[in-house]
Amino acid sequence: MINFSDFLDLELIIPILNPFWAILRTWWWVFPPFILFPYLKFLYKWYIGSRWDATIKKIILEVKIPQEVPRLVQSMEYVFAGFHGMHDVFTWKQKWIEGQFQLPLSLEIVSIGGEIHFYIRIPEDYRDLIETNIYSQFPEAEISQVEDYTKNVPQDIPNKEWNLFAWDMILSNKSPYPIRTYKDFGEAPSTPEEKRITPLAGLLEGMAVLKPGEQMWIQISISPVREEIPWAKDGRKIVAEIIKRPLPVKPKSIVGEAADVLITGKPPGVKEKPKEEIIPPEMKLTPGERDIVKAIEDKISKVGYYSNIRCIYLGKRDVFFKPKARIIFGFFKEVSTENVNGLKPWIKTFPRVEWIFPQMRTYLRLTRLFRKYIKRLPPLYPVEPAYPKENGRYVLNIEELATLYHFPGRMAAPAPGISRIGAKKGEPPAIPME
Repeated sequence: MINFSDFLDLELIIPILNPFWAILRTWWWVFPPFILFPYLKFLYKWYIGSRWDATIKKIILEVKIPQEVPRLVQSMEYVFAGFHGMHDVFTWKQKWIEGQFQLPLSLEIVSIGGEIHFYIRIPEDYRDLIETNIYSQFPEAEISQVEDYTKNVPQDIPNKEWNLFAWDMILSNKSPYPIRTYKDFGEAPSTPEEKRITPLAGLLEGMAVLKPGEQMWIQISISPVREEIPWAKDGRKIVAEIIKRPLPVKPKSIVGEAADVLITGKPPGVKEKPKEEIIPPEMKLTPGERDIVKAIEDKISKVGYYSNIRCIYLGKRDVFFKPKARIIFGFFKEVSTENVNGLKPWIKTFPRVEWIFPQMRTYLRLTRLFRKYIKRLPPLYPVEPAYPKENGRYVLNIEELATLYHFPGRMAAPAPGISRIGAKKGEPPAIPME
């Protein structure tokens, strides 16, 4: 058996450790602030942000569309491009003293007993911006402020009378990879209305067959990407890796160049001439790789929004039928592809737990998802959402958002439950000019 005392001379070690122990006993209080600083910073930012957010009045606008919409889905791209003007730039005082942050919008498609509505929940200060951009592309629409529909059901669902199933959606791949958009469904600017195809048609048909006492809610929360765009940089990096194009090399510091001279013996600034290939890397791509490269470049060329999607199916227990939630799953399957990107349920918040108190944990996840939907909170609230999809937030550009949320005409989406207007009552309200 090994005797460690043969290798350690305690008489020599203890005198060395004594000074360290004396310093630790005297100055122990210096270290906790550095350890606790990230947590204290988070709590402070959450507190001042919640306090400021409570002072902002939010309203819900309902958009009613006419029987026929003469515009294409592409028109919704211009609407979302205009919405991007809601981004703010904050000073240090506004961010760290007042607690201001970028307020999101919530795009919502709702079926209440088979009657379908298009809602947008916004800060009241954004109302002119939102209405102006919608009317600019859809002058036949009518926009009105309505009460929050989530208040018309019990706030403690699931309970004895009501049941629900809810989940968050997340991208199956990185943000630079696009989902399938309306352009992949065959719509072209010259296509007549009778032949237009909208990806929302199947979803709206399914939502229209709900019975009284059933409801289906889809919430797409968005906030504009306004800082240096990491997802666009990631996209360019992915493209470079696919076509095997070397990324630009950052210039080295003087110390780095001096180290290279000492190690390699080559004078600074001298680079090895790359070997010239007869066939460029771009020409070696397969047809599938070319499609992926084009798709990524197309996505990062348009403005984007940080996004997260939440879905809920709820109803009274005598009519609640959980398999109807597959109506929403089917819609997101339509806009997904296996080789590029798609939307899938996020397992981290999905209300299905199979071990360690599964019933209790499933119930807690459902109540948490329901509460976050009502309050329009991000998936991991109160943790501040960041760019990577691991935090439940990802980037969708205006083309992808237009695919998921737009106003279809009756010929493209003949679902009878869509709330429409028979005739335009008047012109869009004029915005006063000061």
